[in-house]
Amino acid sequence: MIKATTLRSVLFDLDGTLLDTAPDLAAALNHVLTLHNRKALAFDVIRPWVSHGGIVLVKKGFGIEDDHPDFDLYRQQLLDYYKGNIATHTQLFPGMAEVLAHLDQNGIKWGVVTNKPAWLTEPLLEEMGLASRCACIISGDTLDERKPHPAPLQHACKLIGCTEEESLYVGDAARDIEAGIRAKMLTVVALFGYIEDSENPSKWGANGMVSKPSDILTWITENTSAA
Repeated sequence: MIKATTLRSVLFDLDGTLLDTAPDLAAALNHVLTLHNRKALAFDVIRPWVSHGGIVLVKKGFGIEDDHPDFDLYRQQLLDYYKGNIATHTQLFPGMAEVLAHLDQNGIKWGVVTNKPAWLTEPLLEEMGLASRCACIISGDTLDERKPHPAPLQHACKLIGCTEEESLYVGDAARDIEAGIRAKMLTVVALFGYIEDSENPSKWGANGMVSKPSDILTWITENTSAA
């Protein structure tokens, strides 16, 4: 057991951890690419970029940097299309519904801490029927700081009413694990998320790694004193 402290909350990154948003974000990028007479990209090419947000999607999709004269136009068009089609194909990762149900049934509060802006995060969680179940929703613009800064995670714990040591953060990006470590929380890497082949999650310093959502419950049982 890594920590004897009772686990009182589990916090999730959004894109690539709680929800499989890649199909809708890939559709948004391909919409903008074809709008500007560019070839649509294969889903498998786009998927690993999704956790990094619209800026990276535009950079990699168009092969440009953010100082390109059309960068802001492309990004705004992507976000506008995505906002209008935010939950067309998005769904919980297989097995995640059972994870959330288990947490609810066992009195372990759960919430979302994401770098996605609130004007996208909140409508998405509402559309998915999850907003009312979250103990807290921390978006990328809730505070002045964003992950990998620990402040969003610390703020989430404050809202829930637990300490960082009583919390677990699950994410699919290095910045998620860095934020959790800096906040002195337990951390688990969601290997089923949007991780590029060039990345090595085993070097991120997390307390654990899981290949599928159901493994989160196994990890909690084996490594913590759950509430």
